[in-house]
Amino acid sequence: MTEEPKGFEEPEVPSEATGQPDGEGVKDTGPAGEAGTDAKGGAGQTGAAKELTAVRAQLDQVRTALNERTADLQRLQAEYQNYRRRVERDRVAVKEIAIANLLTELLPVLDDIGRAREHGELVGGFKSVAESLETVAAKLGLQQFGKEGEPFDPLVHEALMHSYSPDVTQTTCVQILQPGYRIGERNLRPARVAVAEPQPGSQAKEDADDQASDEDNGGPDQG
Repeated sequence: MTEEPKGFEEPEVPSEATGQPDGEGVKDTGPAGEAGTDAKGGAGQTGAAKELTAVRAQLDQVRTALNERTADLQRLQAEYQNYRRRVERDRVAVKEIAIANLLTELLPVLDDIGRAREHGELVGGFKSVAESLETVAAKLGLQQFGKEGEPFDPLVHEALMHSYSPDVTQTTCVQILQPGYRIGERNLRPARVAVAEPQPGSQAKEDADDQASDEDNGGPDQG
């Protein structure tokens, strides 16, 4: 009798021999694995939101600083423009004062020239020099004023002589003793004049004469 051969049985290999712990290398696709992925994604989104918030805060700070610097620059520019206007105004004022002081010192010389012209002594080389001086003074803005027959104005006239005259109806300059001078709106010297006022009672007499004339003509309406 022959013995039947036994079937080949695969030996059992212990888990330690494979080098992997039980369950290692098996992909976990269950609910626990999905929860871990969601947790990682949520953490990433939170970090990005925080970073975006920080960037926005920095941008707001930069904008605020830029607005402040812009306002400072505009204020500085306005102050500089005001400074330039003040300097220009002061420069013009100083120039006008200097010219006015110079011309004021020349007024006695111009008075002498005027008197020499009235007496016929302005001849020869003296005449040429005098006319050149008057031309230069006019170019600097010097203006002469004061004429006989104009109404007396205490702002521009200085009365040195006073009299009464039946030929005037108001206080009038009847003689110019010294002409006045101005530069622009600035009076360097008033015109020194002799004035005449209406004769006392002359106005009342004229009114009486006018009334009598109206009566002779049958009244003012019939005249």
